[in-house]
Amino acid sequence: MANIRDIAKMAGVSVTTVSRVINDHPYVSEEKRKAVIDVMRKVDYQVNRNAVSLSQGKSHLIGVVVPFVKHPYFGLLIEGIAKQAVENHYHFVLIQTNYEKEREQEALDMLKHKQIDGLIICSHIIELATIEAYQQYGKIVVSENAAGNKSIDSVFVDHYQSFMDALAYLKHKGYKRIGYCIGRESGSNSYFRQLAYKEFLKQYPQKEFVFTENYYFEDGQKVIDEISELTEKPDALLVTSDVVAAGILTACKNAHINVPKDMAIIGFDNQPIAKMMDITTFEIPIATMGERLFLHVLGKVDNRHEELAVNLIERGTV
Repeated sequence: MANIRDIAKMAGVSVTTVSRVINDHPYVSEEKRKAVIDVMRKVDYQVNRNAVSLSQGKSHLIGVVVPFVKHPYFGLLIEGIAKQAVENHYHFVLIQTNYEKEREQEALDMLKHKQIDGLIICSHIIELATIEAYQQYGKIVVSENAAGNKSIDSVFVDHYQSFMDALAYLKHKGYKRIGYCIGRESGSNSYFRQLAYKEFLKQYPQKEFVFTENYYFEDGQKVIDEISELTEKPDALLVTSDVVAAGILTACKNAHINVPKDMAIIGFDNQPIAKMMDITTFEIPIATMGERLFLHVLGKVDNRHEELAVNLIERGTV
């Protein structure tokens, strides 16, 4: 079996050059890099990646924390993350937490023990101050507005403003009893959405309609069941997930509730199901967010806190 000296001799370069190619060092000409790679392929030379990682003090692994793998929102985030991982010759470890603090802590401990080089946290319940304490062990990036934080990078959308825009849009369309559906009540993104709703109610007093713990398509039926029990019902709903919005729309059709005449529906994300079911939605560039999160964790973005734009997509449910 050929060794590194054999590769150098066959490629007509120094042993140092071969080592640099193996370690993906930038200071190697493309001509020499190609010559080394061609020889390595010819003799079927297998690089010991564990040894390379040990010598570099890097694992070339990035941890990605998500609460749920099967949720479409996090699926699109992972898609963007995976794209940049491939382009940058990295791998990532998916850590599903189910919003359990113990599992989130395990991810932080992986960073502390150098099992991963950095950590992308897509959603969490553990305190941000706790997360910040682990920044000394490697780069940490979150997908929420952490602009006030001095050590953690963030890629986010302005959930406060997007919610205010959605509420104003419904108000302009003549709706007077506007409610909203979210997943969990805790968390940074949920906080800003709730803040926007409360501010809106101060400007335009009405009964408060809030439906929580809605994550999946089937939760749409639960929302309509809850609404059916109310004496005074909302005439419009903001739904923080297109998937749940689709479930609500389906339940409305089954209950002979006319959308948008009896009740308007606005979703968020602009996922494929929103296009298929003609749901008005606010488009969040989720896959792009995943890409940007990965570039941040690699330290390839100068601006530590990056806001992405949100766009209204008008369709048939308003």
